[in-house]
Amino acid sequence: MRGMLKLWIVVLIGALIGVAVSIDSGYVLLSVGLYTVEMSLALLALLAAGAFVALYFGIRSVICATHIPRDLKQWNHKRTAQRAQQAMTRGLLEMSEGDWVRAEKRLVKYAERSETPLLNYLAAARAAQLQGEHERRDTYIRLAHEHMPSANVAVSLTQAELQLADHQLEQALATLKHLRSIAPKHTYVLRLLRRLYEQLGDWENLRDLIPELRKRKVETAEELATLELKTHRALLEQAFLLTEPTRLYVAWDNVPKALRLNPQIASDYAGYLQERGKDDDADQLIRDALKKGWNTSLIEVYGHLEVKEPGKKLSLMEKHLDQHPDDPALLLTLGRLSLRSQLWGKARAYFEACIGANGPVEAYRELGRLLEHMHEDGIALEIYRKALAHDAENSHAIPIPQDIGPKHNMPAEPEPEENPIPYIGVTKKAEAQ
Repeated sequence: MRGMLKLWIVVLIGALIGVAVSIDSGYVLLSVGLYTVEMSLALLALLAAGAFVALYFGIRSVICATHIPRDLKQWNHKRTAQRAQQAMTRGLLEMSEGDWVRAEKRLVKYAERSETPLLNYLAAARAAQLQGEHERRDTYIRLAHEHMPSANVAVSLTQAELQLADHQLEQALATLKHLRSIAPKHTYVLRLLRRLYEQLGDWENLRDLIPELRKRKVETAEELATLELKTHRALLEQAFLLTEPTRLYVAWDNVPKALRLNPQIASDYAGYLQERGKDDDADQLIRDALKKGWNTSLIEVYGHLEVKEPGKKLSLMEKHLDQHPDDPALLLTLGRLSLRSQLWGKARAYFEACIGANGPVEAYRELGRLLEHMHEDGIALEIYRKALAHDAENSHAIPIPQDIGPKHNMPAEPEPEENPIPYIGVTKKAEAQ
């Protein structure tokens, strides 16, 4: 539209000039020495315009001729850059297709001619990693850093990711520590460091890292709560396994107060206290934790405690029957507290109720032991047999056919002697007797 408008303007101006010339073309006399030139003004204007145009294009031609080497260089550079870009695109496609060898060669070949050699070398490092070529991978990482030192964080992050993927945990730890020193607020660095500490089982450093993870909002609040619980449970277990007894109490002091009554961590610590003979401390901890939430692990640990005034503790635990009447762990614990209180009938009733609620095999054993002491050996033997059957069911025992006795067409077994040879471990009577 604009081009048409310009064309119409030029035509209009030409028409106006033509009209003006037709009315009066003017007269021009040029005298140079002995020579004179006469012409119309219109012709002079036309010649001047032609000379101007010729001069303009002549000058432009000279300028263009002087710029030919530079233009050729720019054209060649642009063409090379396009080929390098196409090569990188093709290399990335080959990596996605699993052709890592060809992808690596293509990416490295055009890296020096690429406008972004950093990306070429980083992609080539990943291709070398997928081939298990760690030395070439590290070489490409070094070249990437040399081409763009300002991208130290990006290059080091790629290096850490590749080391983690190849389970080079110690090398990855050194790389991530370097990254944290130059980019302490980088959330992805913190996320990778958190993952690495978990894989290494370095729970102390992970515990110290959790406040920074929470401050930078690296994970959700729920994920961080789960991680914190897992970390302190692992630290308590490590401290318990050490020979130095004070380490367990130090680990417990490091547990945040808001976390100490969590049923899972409270049951762990109570179990460790029970193993160390600190039953009274475990008793108070479990009862405080149960006020916060029900947990069968706490109940199971409580049943093993050597508590003072077991009758009183039995009454306190029986209050939970209103809300958990069929809980096997609670019934088993009540039975054990009844044993400590020498309430034999109540203990038997709780053990039988636990078995009826599909309780663990410990309920069978406790009941069998109680019945033995009550001189009910026949019933105790039947309970033990059920306990063995219960174990077999839980261990996925191989089914046996109903009838595996001798077939009818087989000869009958000989009659046993009057004095058969007893089983090993039983003394044979002397023949004289």
